[in-house]
Order: sequence, then C-alpha cells, then structure tokens
Amino acid sequence: MRVDMRSDTVTKPTPAMRRAIADAEVGDDVLDGDPTVLRLERRVAELLGQEAALFFPSGTMANQAAVWLLSRPGTEILLDASAHILHYEMAGAAALAGVQVRPVAGAPVMDENDLASAIRRPSPHVPRASLVCLENTHNGAGGRVTSLAAMRAIAGVARTHSLPVHLDGARLWNAAAASGDSLAALASVADTTMVSFSKGLGCPVGAALAGPRDVITEGWSVRKRFGGGMRQSGVLAAAALHALDAHLPRIADDHATARLYASIVDGVAGARVVPPDTNIVMLDLPSSIDAFAVVAECARRDVLLTPWSSTRIRAVTHLDVGESAVRMAGGVVREVLERMEGGSGAKGQGPRGG
Repeated sequence: MRVDMRSDTVTKPTPAMRRAIADAEVGDDVLDGDPTVLRLERRVAELLGQEAALFFPSGTMANQAAVWLLSRPGTEILLDASAHILHYEMAGAAALAGVQVRPVAGAPVMDENDLASAIRRPSPHVPRASLVCLENTHNGAGGRVTSLAAMRAIAGVARTHSLPVHLDGARLWNAAAASGDSLAALASVADTTMVSFSKGLGCPVGAALAGPRDVITEGWSVRKRFGGGMRQSGVLAAAALHALDAHLPRIADDHATARLYASIVDGVAGARVVPPDTNIVMLDLPSSIDAFAVVAECARRDVLLTPWSSTRIRAVTHLDVGESAVRMAGGVVREVLERMEGGSGAKGQGPRGG
C-alpha cells in the first residue's frame, strides 16, 4: 500500500465526483457565463456570507488577484512571516501588483500586537502600507487555526489604519470544522476571502475569491489579465459543487486521522510533534536526524511525506488516507526514525508550497 501524505492536494476524484464532472452542464464562461460555474459562485458567496464570488484556476491566482485589487503599487503589504503568499507564490505580489511584501514575525503567528508594531508611521522615506493579509488555517504553522476573536483583533488594527484585509482561506474549511465557527463568520473579518477546492475537499482544480460585488466584478478583469479566463469550466465547478455536498461534512475526519498519526510518531527517537489543530502534522526532529534522509527512506517504503526543513517533516491527512493507511504510515516513520537515531543523513532542499 502506497500512502501519500505530502499534501491534501494529492487526492484523486472519487467515482461520484467523476460522474458529476461528466454530467456537468457547461457553457463559455468567458463569453456569457458557464451555468455550473455561476451556480458554484453563488454557493460560495452564500457560504461565506459575501455578495459575490469568482471561480479561479488556483488559490495562488485568486490570492494574487486580491492583492492586485486591494493594494496600491509602490506600497507594502503586511502579512505573517511564514505566510503562503510570501513564500510559495513566486514573488507574485511584487511582479504583478508592484508591492513590497513585509513579513511580520509572530509567535507562532502574527497577532494584533505584532501587526500594530509593524505598521510604519508616515514618512517620506519609507513605503506606506496598503493591505494586510491573513492566513487561516496557517500552512507554515502546521495547519494552525487562528480563532475568530484573534482574527477580529488583527482586522481591528488594520481598520484603525484604514487598511483593507485579505484572507487566504485555502483551508478555511478546516478552520471552520476545528473551531466550530461558521465559514461566514470567519470570512466576515476580511474584505476578500479566498477558499481552495483542491485542499481538503478532494477536487482536482480550483479556488474562489469572495467579497463585495464591485470588487469581484473588477476581479473578473484581473483574472482575465492574469490568464485565468476559462471556457467550459463547469466540468471543474461541478467537482467543487459535489465536494461541498459530499466532502465538506466529513472534513473533521481528517483532523482525527491527523491526531492518530501524531500520537504514533510523537516522541520517537526524540522527535516531537506540534500538536495538530487540523489535518497538518509537523514533526520536529533532533539535530542528529536529517529530515530529508528520513523522507527519502520513507518514500522507499511507500510512505510519501514533505521535508519542511532539515529538522521538520510535514504530513497531511485527507480523504484518500484512512485510519489503516495512517497507522501504516506512522509505523514506517517510527521504524525509520528508530533506525536513524543518533545518525545523520545528507542535507536536502526546502519544501514546495501546498
């Protein structure tokens, strides 16, 4: 059995999802609208409590469209130092929107005090801020959930300085399931919110950006400028609609399997798990064990993981990884760590986003 826990983006469409894709009613979304895409956009706007939503090929494109829409060229945008927009979107904010990304250090993630300290006073010598970006759940912090109260506090600081807020909610589904807060409540703190269908929901492609109708209307042109105009995209939207009905209600199952995996590998050979809030498990290794060597050996045993750094390994649970698969993967990781205890491996390269 091969167990792939590199990301929740590795899932394959279920037979029911494939049927939904095959049966999708389609049109030309660029010319006059694809009916299935329009249905999805209305559904997402309703779920997030927003006026409108727009379907995108990827969460990265949707995030970058939001930055383009809400920021101003020649200014800076403020976000957590480990944010996806900063580390895994190919300097898109600088290349596309002409803004400087300013990382804000937090422990473990940016809070309202961190943000308040980072906002520069007006000066002719430094760029002004024009946007604050949040991320929930936070990928780099191990799928950490930022509470609704904490998000409101951060947004409150932003509003005090007349700064709009964008929420990178690629895994907002997981944040809602873990916190008990509704998607609409979590999205209410931001001017725009991105959600991804390929993370957590098992879809092959797609994301959406939601917000005020005038912003999303302008976003249509930005998406086209970025090359994201799609034609018979109802075949993709159908997968997302199916996932919202069939996969969103079961997403807490992934949190349970993440906790199971964490319980199996925690403490082995001195390794320590960052207690998972959702479906991402970060395992911190002692300096004597190299994460890249561990991941390479696990891969030879048909367990795929991500080396987050030389001393940290990420595992992500999803709908294609059930309890038996997690137990098998956890057992392999235990065996590899025990064998490598006290040894060292060759150093490797950093992780890819997702």
